[in-house]
Amino acid sequence: MSTEATAIDFLTIEEAAAELECLAREIARNDELYHGKDRPAISDADYDALKRRNDAIEARFPELIREDSPSRRVGSAPSVTFAQVVHARPMLSLDNTFSQDDVQDFVNSVYRFLGRLPDQSIAFTAEPKIDGLSMSIRYENGRMVSAATRGDGTTGENVTANIRTIKEIPNELPKGAPAVVEVRGEVYMAKSDFIALNRQMEVEGKQTYVNPRNTASGSLRQLDSKITASRKLKFFAYAWGEMSEMPADTQFGMVQVFKNWGFPVNPLMKRLNSVADILAHYDEIGFGRPDLDYDIDGVVYKVDSLELQARLGFRSRSPRWATAHKFPAEQAFTRLQAIDIQVGRTGALTPVARLEPITVGGVVVTNATLHNEDYIKGIGNSGEPLREGRDIRIGDMVIVQRAGDVIPQIVDVVLEKREPNSKPYVFPKICPVCGSHALREVNEKTGKVDAVTRCTGGFICRAQATEHLKHFVSRNAYDIEGLGSKQVDFFFESGDPSLQIRTAPDIFTLEKRQGGSSLTKLENIDGFGKVSVGKLYAAINERRRIALHRFIYALGIRHVGETTAKLLARAYGTYEAFEAAMKDASPMSGDAWNELNAIEGIGEIVARAIVEFYKEARNVEVITRLLAEVTPEAAELPATSGSPVAGKTVVFTGSLEKFTRDEAKARAESLGAKVAGSVSKKTDILVAGPGAGSKLDKARELGIQTMDEDEWLVLIGG
Repeated sequence: MSTEATAIDFLTIEEAAAELECLAREIARNDELYHGKDRPAISDADYDALKRRNDAIEARFPELIREDSPSRRVGSAPSVTFAQVVHARPMLSLDNTFSQDDVQDFVNSVYRFLGRLPDQSIAFTAEPKIDGLSMSIRYENGRMVSAATRGDGTTGENVTANIRTIKEIPNELPKGAPAVVEVRGEVYMAKSDFIALNRQMEVEGKQTYVNPRNTASGSLRQLDSKITASRKLKFFAYAWGEMSEMPADTQFGMVQVFKNWGFPVNPLMKRLNSVADILAHYDEIGFGRPDLDYDIDGVVYKVDSLELQARLGFRSRSPRWATAHKFPAEQAFTRLQAIDIQVGRTGALTPVARLEPITVGGVVVTNATLHNEDYIKGIGNSGEPLREGRDIRIGDMVIVQRAGDVIPQIVDVVLEKREPNSKPYVFPKICPVCGSHALREVNEKTGKVDAVTRCTGGFICRAQATEHLKHFVSRNAYDIEGLGSKQVDFFFESGDPSLQIRTAPDIFTLEKRQGGSSLTKLENIDGFGKVSVGKLYAAINERRRIALHRFIYALGIRHVGETTAKLLARAYGTYEAFEAAMKDASPMSGDAWNELNAIEGIGEIVARAIVEFYKEARNVEVITRLLAEVTPEAAELPATSGSPVAGKTVVFTGSLEKFTRDEAKARAESLGAKVAGSVSKKTDILVAGPGAGSKLDKARELGIQTMDEDEWLVLIGG
């Protein structure tokens, strides 16, 4: 098990949600600097590490995936300086891999999705990942008509005039080319040309440029195409957008077609079948990296067959049939000065390392996550040793890695530098905020001790109460402008009853309490004022009606993130139906429990947390008061016009032969169906392959429509 994977395994759901929020904000800022302004604030390795960390946390906590997640976004908004071009086919980004195990997992996932054994029968292409600017060049009837940057993946900047200055890119295609052709690739500046340009700038007494990638990007965005022409930009073709017809049936074949049409293509591209050969080519490219006259930051692998690419399809922002194997990130050594304990919304005690400031990849690091008591002791989540059993102590020299962390992680200690009088860290048994006992719960079913230590104080603990309120008003919950972290702390601590906000319903009675109070009015308090108070009240009132999934997410139910909240909203339709079902459900028994567990993506741990939440009288009382002030809107039906299965609940069972389980699920959901993992009274259709057993029997018993794979394909139109 890798150190990074272990660290992610130790994240609590509260830590994960907080870190994903930080990551979304940090990556968006760097996207704008990198793609929009050509002024990156961090290195490519650090940026890749941020995205890697985000993806890894989302993989472990899919219920926490945010609407503004970097995994759902490509690039940044196009500049208003240039006219905009809407891409006929979106320009998506690639998922990243960072280790040999990641590459093996990628290859295995391809075979698994297609329902094939990993017998090396599928070919992959492998080529350098050019560190440049993505470009899409459109030809109609053989003539170049437009060229656009990637932008946000849907809309890019029209830089046609500047692209025409790049001699390597043909203005016309040979006879016989399809009527519509979109060639995609990377615009870059050669290292030798970059060095020559900087020497010229020095001679002229002008400021030199930072790196070839930013210089290429800035050169391409010049309003004067003569400046672009003087910069000697280059291009590699490796992909395509809209094509009126396909001149080849493989990735490798398409690139050779581009070469025959006069486009430069990368000579290091190879077609390979085994993981061993793929990794050997990665090493070969990596070793030769210093000698290349262009910058690369990894190797891209793609399934070669276009037919298989079509079957594999896409996720929200990336294809399943391709990945980028990036080169490694950085680490640094520093001293651990102290360990502080933070208390989260659910009472989790999270240790945070305070470090002697150190620069890692161009960023000054002062804090690092330590996850929990066992992580500090050098114990993994399954009892296995971490760092070969080395514990972490105050005063230790530690190795810090920013491998994606906004809050970095300590990956190891240097025992040779440990002070002889150092002592093991003793994790607190008392909450540092409220003084209540702090315990590690025991799972009743497994008997396993929870990795997280939690304060037992509940809402008497100021930290838990305020963190719950901060979650309630957070961006993907109620998102109340003007009611941020500082304001929540102020209202919570206020001794004036007309100002106090101790629970969520208090937010919506604040204006009324202020209007009828003879005590100090909010607008007379420093930091507010009449205008800002008016805006705050308006923002609160705008949220008296809210989408059902946002309402459920805002409740702060343990293990229920944004994705899970959306699943619940879609499954139950209205809050009344959801609440009634949760109150009726009992763990491990009854129809309500079975229906909850049948929702694809809802497991026993999440289901139990939801049911237990509604069995707590205080929670129900707070929600009742909240519902007197706000109205959760019914969930919208899937916008899938003409689909015969939109809104229906489908269960697949047996050994499917026409498609894999993943393909079946992806196809059904694209048509607006809900895919469940088990049969219940709410199941509409059961699709049974050979060997279907108890699920088929139960469906027949309940009178549910059943069909085989052929009948399903006829129903959905193939």
